[in-house]
Amino acid sequence: MFGVHQTRHLLRSISTQSSKGHLRVVRAWNVDNACRFHSSSVRNAPEPFEILFLGRDEFSCIVLEQLYGARDVWQQISIATHPDAKAVRRATLHTVSPLKLLGQELGLSVNHIPEDKADFKQWQPPVPFNRPPAGPSNHLLVTASFGRILPDPLLNLFAPSRRLNVHPSLLPAYRGAAPIQHVIINGEKETGVCVLGMVELSKGLDSGDIWGKETVPIPEGSSYGSLRDTLAREGGSLLVSVLRDMLANKASSTPQAVDPTRPRASMITNDTAHVDFTTQTADVIARIDRAISHQRELKAYIPRNERSIKLQDCSVFEPSALRQGFVLPETPGAARFDSTTKTMLVRCAGGTVLSVSKLKMQSRPLLLAKDWWNGTKEWREEDGSILLTHLEL
Repeated sequence: MFGVHQTRHLLRSISTQSSKGHLRVVRAWNVDNACRFHSSSVRNAPEPFEILFLGRDEFSCIVLEQLYGARDVWQQISIATHPDAKAVRRATLHTVSPLKLLGQELGLSVNHIPEDKADFKQWQPPVPFNRPPAGPSNHLLVTASFGRILPDPLLNLFAPSRRLNVHPSLLPAYRGAAPIQHVIINGEKETGVCVLGMVELSKGLDSGDIWGKETVPIPEGSSYGSLRDTLAREGGSLLVSVLRDMLANKASSTPQAVDPTRPRASMITNDTAHVDFTTQTADVIARIDRAISHQRELKAYIPRNERSIKLQDCSVFEPSALRQGFVLPETPGAARFDSTTKTMLVRCAGGTVLSVSKLKMQSRPLLLAKDWWNGTKEWREEDGSILLTHLEL
């Protein structure tokens, strides 16, 4: 690109041949205006963003990787994430935020938020993000799977159009803390990602205007991990696209539709993991397992020994495939070991059958279904099955 002096020299040196054959130097009357326009354009060109990125887990890591690779949209990225967690009974390191590790690997500034939620409300972000912008600013706040509600004082340090969240659902559907888990549990065929503006909590959770939206199909048998990674890649790409549009003054946002009938994505609790074979089909239970097993294992209860049991690697078993001579009682919760599949088969609602590969008794190690079954003779019913029931809170 020509600088101001090169542009001035070029315009003053353009020559044309007149009709009489004489060489005439054309001096454009607006040379100075052209130079001033060039200088003004350079001054007014939007600067790439200085970004404060808040996150913690693998979802936020994938989004950050996409953002980091788009060097045209940023000039600085600072990370804020959760502090290292310590073991309850030891002072040794227990867990470290994956985002912190990635940030250090990329050579980015990494900052910890306070562990206490009350202290976080008073938290001051690092320089230069600790002062509100005086007019248009290239300061940008981005969150992705951060796991905390941002206090109003923190939001107000950024212009309303410069605080963005990457949310893994097609808003306004599945607002809340666990959208990926709930779309799997509910058997949805498609979901998506949104880049939305962040607003004060008084205006509603995940209720800001939408800057970008992308639909993503859900493959059959998707688990939390596989769908999370797909949505994170799409979300990171969408974020970069939105930022490029912002820098080109082409971005626009759309208010979310108001629809109270849309499903919510509340936090996953212990109750979510407590299986009820009398009301849940095998398909529902298998979907719950794929959706939440990374954070909570499915649990049931054995009345005969008054202990809880954890179920792992659950899948739907077609009842018509039961081998000849194998009898599984029709009572929901009745379970027997199948030597052909080497799994526990459990009767569920609607006559469906669940296959369970691994089980873990309370205060016992995790066992393969065969090994677990061999130690259950004293708990079996008269028909040879073991009854599993709902674990009450």
